[in-house]
Amino acid sequence: MKEYIPIAIVDDHTLMSKALESMITEDKRFKVIINCKNGDDFIDTLSKSHEHPEVILMDINMPYKNGIETTKWLTENYPEIKVIALTMEDDEKVIIKMLKVGAKGYLLKDMQPYLFFQAIENVIDKGSFYTDFVTQKLLKLKLEEIKSSNILSELKDREKEFIKWACSELTYKEIADKMCLSPKTIDGYRDAVFIKLDVKNRVGLVLFAIKYNLA
Repeated sequence: MKEYIPIAIVDDHTLMSKALESMITEDKRFKVIINCKNGDDFIDTLSKSHEHPEVILMDINMPYKNGIETTKWLTENYPEIKVIALTMEDDEKVIIKMLKVGAKGYLLKDMQPYLFFQAIENVIDKGSFYTDFVTQKLLKLKLEEIKSSNILSELKDREKEFIKWACSELTYKEIADKMCLSPKTIDGYRDAVFIKLDVKNRVGLVLFAIKYNLA
């Protein structure tokens, strides 16, 4: 049994990574065995190392191979190594991408130190660790997906066709001609779609259509 848990840091901000390594070193339960500035550097170092880390603290925005790409590679090649994202990125889409490629935890760099060590322990003992912040982000995204799914299911085929035409440069009168309908009927489709999608104008309609692949 090892006297310590081997840790790797992958972060292109040297000051941050060195400060992180110094903090970890103060706790005798852990030891930083690899500290690299990007994914390519880390993969090369890992392949030459006789000792592999149990946990990797992975930044996301890095030059060359970023955190998402590196985590995906690790999941495919070293699935036993656990990755914790350690980043300033708080966008739910980035969180989802990181978790989908195999990250077992997601931490923001402004967290409290106790949370940091708790995350490492939980990932090792329980397999994963998510803060309340990340959980709320994921819940919000899930609720948005459910809401959009319900909205899309309420749209009729002709309304979806109208939305596609509305995303073009055609006027409403020209859309009426394309759909072989009267301008008055098209106005009715427009008003109904605006209400269903909770948008105020054609720009809002186009943005919704792009977001949910209706365009």
